[in-house]
Amino acid sequence: MLLRRLEYLAALSREGHFGRAADACHISQPALSAGIRKLESELGVQIVQRGQRFQGFTPEGTEVLRWAQRMLAEQDGLRQELDRMRGGLTGVLRIGAIPTALTVASLYTTALHRQHPRVTFSLRSMSSREIVTGLNEFEVDVGMTYVDGEPLGKVRVVPLYRERYLFLTPRRDELASRTTISWQEAAESPLCLLGTDMQNRRIIDGNFAAEGAEAHAVVETDTVAAIYAHVETMNLSSVIPHTWLHRVKVPENAMLIPMSKPARSVHVGLVLTARDPASLLARALVEAAQTVDLHAELGPALKLSGVSAAID
Repeated sequence: MLLRRLEYLAALSREGHFGRAADACHISQPALSAGIRKLESELGVQIVQRGQRFQGFTPEGTEVLRWAQRMLAEQDGLRQELDRMRGGLTGVLRIGAIPTALTVASLYTTALHRQHPRVTFSLRSMSSREIVTGLNEFEVDVGMTYVDGEPLGKVRVVPLYRERYLFLTPRRDELASRTTISWQEAAESPLCLLGTDMQNRRIIDGNFAAEGAEAHAVVETDTVAAIYAHVETMNLSSVIPHTWLHRVKVPENAMLIPMSKPARSVHVGLVLTARDPASLLARALVEAAQTVDLHAELGPALKLSGVSAAID
């Protein structure tokens, strides 16, 4: 029963709402509240700040939550190990991926699924900072994010690829023969970019600044689809990573031009918690990732877009 009550607590932390936490645990709200009160009685501390709505955890509750998340993660690890001993991995691998990596994430999940077909996946779009928090709070098993930029904390890092940049813009006669475009030139166009809360945007802004330029976004968004839509319908331009071409076609009225070499090269990779033992499912994804030839997978899309030679 203790573990079940710890699950209630973890759900309340994730949802920030008693009703939604109860729904996530498939119980009634009174049952969830009663379970947390019993946990408080057993431990002899107040865990939740009392009020008509969820108002957060007490200092003691925050410490209980930290241990609860760790114990639940260990329980999942035990189940995964027993499944492996019985003949195959099962369970849900929870992946947090930055929006710029979502289009190629399927290459890695597919590789793992071929090896372990009973594994299922929960793939969420998250910012780089949310991924770090999710790993620390045991809410995701592995992240797919930038690995050589902002601090990641105590994690294991597995680099996957170096991000390259392309200028996505409405077709213009004056640009038709260009084989590259500078960051300063790109900054002169009306742009649609990811929001400033995204690390990709901070990287792009840094590259603009390195050439003495400053981008002015007409539209900021948090999705790949919205960027393409505004390029197509609002005649805006954008700076996109080459990996987006894996599954997202360039609009018919748009063109791609490789960007000049940026001031700083960044890598995208997998990040796992440094705790031992690490999640078996996360380790299995790392092993499967080694079998993926990303260059070969992206080759046809890059060639079709006419930019493959420029970014090799």
